[in-house]
Amino acid sequence: MKMMTLSEIAEIVGGTVHGDPGREIFGVAPFEHAGETDITLAAGGNYLKRLDATGAGAVIVPKGVNKGRFDLVEVDNPQAAFARVMQLFIPGDKPQEGIHRTASVGEHFSCGRNVSIGPCTVIGDDVTMGDNVSVMGGAFVGDHVVIGDDVMIHPNVSILHGCAIGSRVTIHAGTVIGSDGFGFAPEGEVYVKIPHSGTVQIDDDVEIGAVNTIDRGTFGKTWIKRGVKTDNLVHIAHNVVVGENTIIVAQVGVAGSTTIGRHVILAGQAGISGHIEIGDNAIIGPQAGIVKTVGPGEVVSGTPGIPHKLWLRAQSIVARLPSLKKRISEIEKRLASLEKRQGKE
Repeated sequence: MKMMTLSEIAEIVGGTVHGDPGREIFGVAPFEHAGETDITLAAGGNYLKRLDATGAGAVIVPKGVNKGRFDLVEVDNPQAAFARVMQLFIPGDKPQEGIHRTASVGEHFSCGRNVSIGPCTVIGDDVTMGDNVSVMGGAFVGDHVVIGDDVMIHPNVSILHGCAIGSRVTIHAGTVIGSDGFGFAPEGEVYVKIPHSGTVQIDDDVEIGAVNTIDRGTFGKTWIKRGVKTDNLVHIAHNVVVGENTIIVAQVGVAGSTTIGRHVILAGQAGISGHIEIGDNAIIGPQAGIVKTVGPGEVVSGTPGIPHKLWLRAQSIVARLPSLKKRISEIEKRLASLEKRQGKE
């Protein structure tokens, strides 16, 4: 069982201890269920008002909170600090090092130290992997794929030929990297397939959710830049560029040749049209349909997408439409009655 003192935890998260720096912590737990050997989180006002209700031995809190009888760690960003502490006490999967006897490994395979190749995994020819790479059972890594250091590839992931994966990347189960884009040229009543000879490049510190599909470029590459995080069931089409530290939530679809800037948020089920740009720090609301370029810092909702504040006003009107329709009908009847009387005069 892992044990750390409160002072050691504070040093790692850049916090300040109030209370006993030598308190021994053995785990993390939610606010309501934490015990005296656990550390928990109280980031918002509701939890801070109820500190007496937790049984935790220590609490991570925002700066400026100092409850005398509690052992606290004050930090600038409590949620991020607690996430880092969780990583300390809840380690990820550590597959056994080596190549499983049921794995199939092609010619000219090159890898670094501490590599794990799981059961029924297929590794193509001329594949290169760095140190501390884990490829779990049933995964497929195609020819000429390059993978960096400290990469976790979960079961049944497919990384198709020629794709490049950076370091400290996690790809969750069932995802396909490098499938053909959806490209067909109409010829009369039939469609001719457009070959896709490009690749996919995934940079460092990216996490790709389960059952994503990231298509290879028609030419060139589809590019997922450093620090991007995607949720489950995300589709990214051919030649899309996703900027650094962008968040893409579940069931988002991005059409081909679109460029998404840095630190963008695409909320759940948003649909992004092709050949447009989403500027840095933009936020696209849930279920939005974006058909034209969105500028840096804009917040857009609805289908077709409009500024979020305008969308909120429009939604408030939608809720009142039945009563407005009734009032208009009454006004129309009164006008008709007046016109009828005037006609008789």
